[in-house]
Amino acid sequence: MQSQFKVLTLSYKYAPITVREAVSLNEIASRNLLDKVKEFTGASDVLVLSTCNRTEIYYSSVTDYSLEIIKLLAIEKGFIATKAVQPYFKHITCHKEAVQHLFHVALGLESQVVGDMQIMNQVKYAYQWATDAGTAGPFLHRLMHTIFFSSKRVANETCFRNGAASVSYATVELVEDLTKAMENPRVLMIGVGEIGADVCDNFQKSAISNIVVVNRTHYKAMDLAQKCNVKAAYWENVWEEIKFADVVISSVPGDCFYISKQDIDKHATKAPKFFIDLSMPRSISSDLQTLPATRVYNIDNIRNRTTKALEKRLIAIPQVQQIIAEAVSEFETWTQEMGMSPAIQNFKNRLEEIRQQELNRYLKKLGAEEKELVEALTKNILNKIVKLPALELKAACQRGESDALLQSFSALFDLEKETVKG
Repeated sequence: MQSQFKVLTLSYKYAPITVREAVSLNEIASRNLLDKVKEFTGASDVLVLSTCNRTEIYYSSVTDYSLEIIKLLAIEKGFIATKAVQPYFKHITCHKEAVQHLFHVALGLESQVVGDMQIMNQVKYAYQWATDAGTAGPFLHRLMHTIFFSSKRVANETCFRNGAASVSYATVELVEDLTKAMENPRVLMIGVGEIGADVCDNFQKSAISNIVVVNRTHYKAMDLAQKCNVKAAYWENVWEEIKFADVVISSVPGDCFYISKQDIDKHATKAPKFFIDLSMPRSISSDLQTLPATRVYNIDNIRNRTTKALEKRLIAIPQVQQIIAEAVSEFETWTQEMGMSPAIQNFKNRLEEIRQQELNRYLKKLGAEEKELVEALTKNILNKIVKLPALELKAACQRGESDALLQSFSALFDLEKETVKG
């Protein structure tokens, strides 16, 4: 178990936005892929994580299932050719590197905006889906809870979570920069999911106050509007709202809602000056930039903006890496101890077999009270004999010497078995 964890990852570091949106998975697709991997491969501890910046599949197996998983993903997304996306996937087969990668992703070290707190919620959702699908075994359960505990340490012991240097805050900063020459700019927020809600929440700290939110489910828009002190509009009026906005921000996936140049020509007498697309797949066509004085920004344009909060986070990175190193070391010790458990159990079973053989020879000659005493005595002796090698194996795990000791231990079992038989 301790040497089989792998990850198949495609992220903004290696793949352009067109490729990322081709393989991006919503909740239903993520759950479907979990079921497919479970059914068509021998992998265990499967976790599917898909955000606007990455699509990753973690799994435990001796076998390399990277090609099979890419094919299953392609089937789920509805395209046949995998050659176009396969080169963008990176397959990490080293167990320790895969574990460290998940730590780095979950704690925000791999985020496009370093320390983005939104990723932890996305990881928790992915873990819940894996649990629901029955693909999370003892290894993944322990790993995820170790990551959650490390996240709390990072929040309590470092400045890595201080400030608001997130994608949502970076979006608000971008809007402030784009509209600084405007008087009371009107901002339309389409979609009130997690990122849309975060953007609206961050606007409360901004001088920009003319915010309108629109969502297919109107009561959700109303609820967010009340919480963030903004206005809510009906979905049926979305094109009318686009026409009156100076900045349009969309967090609705492009397969649910899409703004094309033709739509703007048809519905809006004038185009808003700025469009910001936080969706995956994209929901705003880049062709809108051909319209006069119109700019389109997507998730790749939301870069690490120079803020004091971000500077503090960058300074705190070594502390975060130290916390991760400590957690990974502790987790590795646990996995090695788990690997020892079958050997210890085999040892105990073999001793129990010998104990029963010897007891059968003599118990016939003893009374009931004597039998009970001998039974208790021999069980105590057995448990104490087992405890000594168990403690030594645990110490060997902590020293990083468990493999060699386990080989010697297994060899001793074979020798003992042959001796008994003889």
